[in-house]
Amino acid sequence: MNIANNWNDYKILDMADGQKLEKWGDVILSRPDPQIIWKDKSYPEKWKNINATYHRSKTGGGTWEYNKKMPQQWQIKYKDLTFNIKPMGFKHTGLFPEQAVNWDWMMDKIKNAKREIKVLNLFAYTGGATVACASAGASVCHVDSSKGMVTWAKENIASGLQDRPVRYIVDDVIKFVNREIRRGNKYDAIIMDPPSYGRGANGEVWKFEENLPELVNLCTQVLSDKPLFFLINSYTTGISSTVLQNILELTVSKKYKGKVSNGEIGLPMTNSKMVLPCGIYGRWEN
Repeated sequence: MNIANNWNDYKILDMADGQKLEKWGDVILSRPDPQIIWKDKSYPEKWKNINATYHRSKTGGGTWEYNKKMPQQWQIKYKDLTFNIKPMGFKHTGLFPEQAVNWDWMMDKIKNAKREIKVLNLFAYTGGATVACASAGASVCHVDSSKGMVTWAKENIASGLQDRPVRYIVDDVIKFVNREIRRGNKYDAIIMDPPSYGRGANGEVWKFEENLPELVNLCTQVLSDKPLFFLINSYTTGISSTVLQNILELTVSKKYKGKVSNGEIGLPMTNSKMVLPCGIYGRWEN
């Protein structure tokens, strides 16, 4: 497992009974996580100082309970990267800190390429990977079907990277990639973080198992002659990282020589040997 253990502004303080106790800068949140099936708290005293707790509803969704004053929005840093954080519906904060593992890998690849790199970031959300790639010197095309998430991504880029070349697109990713194929546009690196289920900008339905192989195959048609990397992230329950590697073997590796790998990413708990598993990835790299 690749563990995101280089954070200063983010920490998991404890994990128990379906909840993770996290410190985001100076703000302490308790949020649900389906992987935390054990009941015992390692540090019971730390749970007495929570700013807000997200409670799941049995009928779906949930609500935030605010226990003490906290900002509506604040910033945290990962190395030289700055992100805007705010509690939102369905427990999210606008950032997945475990993705720091992938940010480090992408930034290293881009910096060591010694050439201009064009990145296509699909299902790009609030732009964690966009910020990482832009900071490493790449130009980025950021695509997401949610106008609100794209606006948030612009705020993240504006926190020190506003001069970097980033193109923002609100669109269904499959429709966008098809248009890029027709236009003849090419990219040196592709990142995607597809949801298990979603809807595009005009109500297009996305289903991970049905649509992912098709999308990856389409993306091979917008890769440049010398691609740098292709990264697939996933949080879809029941899918092994080997599945992502198999898809890359059947698509990208058929056109380009390179190395394919897969794995799991996780977050460490402070003062503990425990690690929270947080998702999987498949990578192709030249």
